[in-house]
Amino acid sequence: MRFSRSGPARAALRVLVLLATLLGLAAPPAAHAGTTATPFKVLALYNGTWDAAHISFVHEANDWFPRQAAQNGFTYTASNNWDLLSNGGVNAYQVVLFLDDLPQTAAQRAGFEQYMRGGGAWMGFHVAAFTTEAQGWPWYHNQFLGSGTFQSNTWGPTTAVLKVEDRTHPATTNLPATFTSSVSEWYSWSNDLRQNPDIKILASIDPSSFPLGTDPHQTWYSGYYPILWTNTKYKMLYANFGHNAMDYATNTPLSSTFASETQNRFLLDGLKWLGGGGSSVPPADPISETAWYALTNAANGTCVDARSAVTANGTAIQQYACNGTQAQQFQFRSTDSGYTRIAIRGNPQQVVDVTDRSTADNAPLQLWSYSGGQNQQWQPVKESNGRYHFTARHSGKCLSAASSSANSVQLTQRSCDGSAAQSFTLTAQP
Repeated sequence: MRFSRSGPARAALRVLVLLATLLGLAAPPAAHAGTTATPFKVLALYNGTWDAAHISFVHEANDWFPRQAAQNGFTYTASNNWDLLSNGGVNAYQVVLFLDDLPQTAAQRAGFEQYMRGGGAWMGFHVAAFTTEAQGWPWYHNQFLGSGTFQSNTWGPTTAVLKVEDRTHPATTNLPATFTSSVSEWYSWSNDLRQNPDIKILASIDPSSFPLGTDPHQTWYSGYYPILWTNTKYKMLYANFGHNAMDYATNTPLSSTFASETQNRFLLDGLKWLGGGGSSVPPADPISETAWYALTNAANGTCVDARSAVTANGTAIQQYACNGTQAQQFQFRSTDSGYTRIAIRGNPQQVVDVTDRSTADNAPLQLWSYSGGQNQQWQPVKESNGRYHFTARHSGKCLSAASSSANSVQLTQRSCDGSAAQSFTLTAQP
C-alpha cells in the first residue's frame, strides 16, 4: 500500500515514529570504532630545552599522542607556555600533562594547585617529579605526588620488568600481572610511598629486573621501587618513565618510550580515565613476559631446544624430545609493535635468531646475543586452537619444525602456510 505525504498518512507516520522511539526501535547511529564515549581535551606542557634524552621524549610524545587522539576520541594540544597554569588557560582542558618539567613560578604553581583542587586531571612523566628540595613546594612533592626528594637513579637507561600491583584501577585493569617497560632511566625517592594512605601504587619494579642498570655505581641490586601510582584525593597519575637512551655525542636516540605496547595501553587507559572517556579493549594475548615456556610442535610433538644445552653465539636451535631442561625453556619479552625477543633461560641475553639475517626459506635458526636486529624479533600470533605461530619481523616468515620427529633437526624459517609444523603449544615451566 502506498501512502501520500499529506493528511491522515502523514499523521500515521508521525505515530509510527513516536512508537518506534518510545520502544527503543529508532536506535542512534553506532559510535565510530576506536573512539571513546566522551570527547575530552588534553594540554601537554613541556620545556624541551635541556637533556637530549628528555627532549627526545618530548618530540616522541608530541608525535605519538596526536595520532592516538585521532583514534581515541580526545584532542591534544602541546605548549611550552607554562603560564597557561597561572592565567586560567588550563581550565579549557580536562587533562594536563607535564612531559619534562614542572611549574617554576609561584603563580604557575598556585594555578596548578587550584586546577587540581577544582577537579582537574593530571598525568606526569619522569622529570615532572624530580626535585632535590621537596620543601620548596611541599604541596606538590610531599602531598600531591607523595614522593618527596629525588634519592637515586639507575644508569644507563634500560627496560625493566614491572609488577602490576593493582589491576582494579581503570589505568591498569587491562595490563598483565607483569610486563616489560620501554627503556628509561629510573628514579627512587626519599619517601616510602607505601606508608602514605593517600597513595595507591599501581606498578613497581619486579625483583626479576635486578640488577637494574649498566653502570655498577648506579645500579639497583635489590629494594622496592614504585613506578606508576595515583593519589586517591586527586584525579592524577604519575609514570616514572620518559628518558630515552641516547648517543649524546651525536644526539641520536637509541630507544623509544613508546616501544612497549603494554606500557602504551597504560597511557591510553590512564588518559581515558582521567578525561572521563572510558577504557580500551583488553589485550587478547595472554603470554606472560616473566614466565618461561616450553614450545611443543603440533606436527611432531618435539620441543624447541638449544643444541647440547649450549648458549653461545651460533648454537643451533633444533627440535628434540621434550625433557623439561633449561635448554627448552624460553621467555618472550616485548620489543615494539607486537614483536618479542625469544630468550633462552640459561642466558636470557641470547635469543632465537635467523642466521645471517637471511630472508630465504629454510634459513636456519640459532642463538645469538640480542642486539635489536629484526631477525631476532618474532610476532606471536594466537591461533583459534590456542596454539601460536611465530613470524620473523625481517622476513615475515614463520618459525618452522621438521615434518619428522627426529631429534637434533635444526629449526628454520619458512613461508607461513598454516601447517602444524609451524604451530606450537606454550607450556609454562616452574
